[in-house]
Amino acid sequence: MRLLITAGPTREAIDPVRYLSNHSSGKMGYAIAAEAAARGHAVLLVSGPVSLAVPTGVERVAVESAAQMYQAVAERIGSYDVAVMAAAVADYTPAEPATQKIKKDGAALELALVRTRDILASARGEFGFEGLLVGFAAETENLRANAMGKLRRKGCDLLVGNDVSRSDIGFGSDHNAVTLFSADAEEQVIARCPKTEVAARILDRIEAEARGDGF
Repeated sequence: MRLLITAGPTREAIDPVRYLSNHSSGKMGYAIAAEAAARGHAVLLVSGPVSLAVPTGVERVAVESAAQMYQAVAERIGSYDVAVMAAAVADYTPAEPATQKIKKDGAALELALVRTRDILASARGEFGFEGLLVGFAAETENLRANAMGKLRRKGCDLLVGNDVSRSDIGFGSDHNAVTLFSADAEEQVIARCPKTEVAARILDRIEAEARGDGF
């Protein structure tokens, strides 16, 4: 198969030296890309700024901002069978980034933010993607309700949900624990284990879904 995978955070410029971002390390997305390539699939990794080496056999497109990631995916997704949206894309970006470094002239700084374009939600409609669509939901509460809501709203075939409020998994950790949600199958729980093993289990499910085996 041909897989397009997004990974890592995005950085939204406030001024030339500051930005808004999140705690994503990119490890989960990179692990999925490495596992997919090791299984012989063709993999394109659209990556935000991370400190990770490109996995063997993987082509990477490096981006910084949510807008750049949106454009990179929009231009390429039509050539792929599977899209795995593992990146932690910023929901908001500064409305008017300063062209020069903002000085500490006052006691407070007010920053106006605007919504970024939703890459996952755009896959089916704006991009016209007809392949297998896999989304991710990093939640701090109500994991099942929030994950299932996201799956339905955004047209996903499979949604990988994880509880990022736990300190032993998720952002920055080499381990993860996730639940796989779909509209027509029971939830599949993957207990805490190395992200490389989580990636293998996710790929098993993706391959089964692509074959039409169900679960």
